[in-house]
Amino acid sequence: MDWLFNLLDPTWWLTILGAFATVGVLAIIFAETGLLLGFFLPGDSLLVAAGIFSSASVAAGMGIEPISLPVLLIGAPICAVAGAQLGHFLGLKFGRRLFDKPDSKLFKKEHVVRAEEFFEKFGPAKAVILARFVPIVRTFMNPVAGVLEMTPKRFFLWNVIGGVVWTEGLILIGHFLGSKVDPKQIDRFILPGVFLIVLISLIPIIVEFVKSRRQRKNLPVPNGKHHRVDSGN
Repeated sequence: MDWLFNLLDPTWWLTILGAFATVGVLAIIFAETGLLLGFFLPGDSLLVAAGIFSSASVAAGMGIEPISLPVLLIGAPICAVAGAQLGHFLGLKFGRRLFDKPDSKLFKKEHVVRAEEFFEKFGPAKAVILARFVPIVRTFMNPVAGVLEMTPKRFFLWNVIGGVVWTEGLILIGHFLGSKVDPKQIDRFILPGVFLIVLISLIPIIVEFVKSRRQRKNLPVPNGKHHRVDSGN
């Protein structure tokens, strides 16, 4: 299982990519948001780690080339938006045929169902933005939005907003963290710090989920009373 841990470890990716780390980060962001097989890639943690390693002192302490912060801030949102647009296009073009395949190690229909439930729970605009902060859902949300016929114009608007907030926010948080941590101790703090930031980024999603669940439980019925709505409906 070491290979699986490596795939989820942003520092492993940055180390293995070496001098091509900046291009590699951008390619991974595109793949995770645009290609269905990219759902296992560590988008959130990779953005934070890339921001951390944009600090020259931190990168030197880890023995890798520093990542260009300007290139990250320009390229990451472009790749995130472009990848999502590709996913949405594929959903519009192929419909449910896109997901008409048996379960495998790299594809499970439950991921599609989860994205559809997310879309229906929050509505198109919120779903496209909030899904950026939810692993797996952010990969499948884009084609699902296409399958459910969210118009290209509307999808593009909320896709841009979500892509910019997601990438720029996590990169800048990482860069700030990297500038405050002693480079000699960065290897002790980077993974816990990255995962803590990712966990914090999920707080808005949890709040929205709780609010939505409460609203569904208290929908009014014709006689003025309230009834409990099964969350599976």
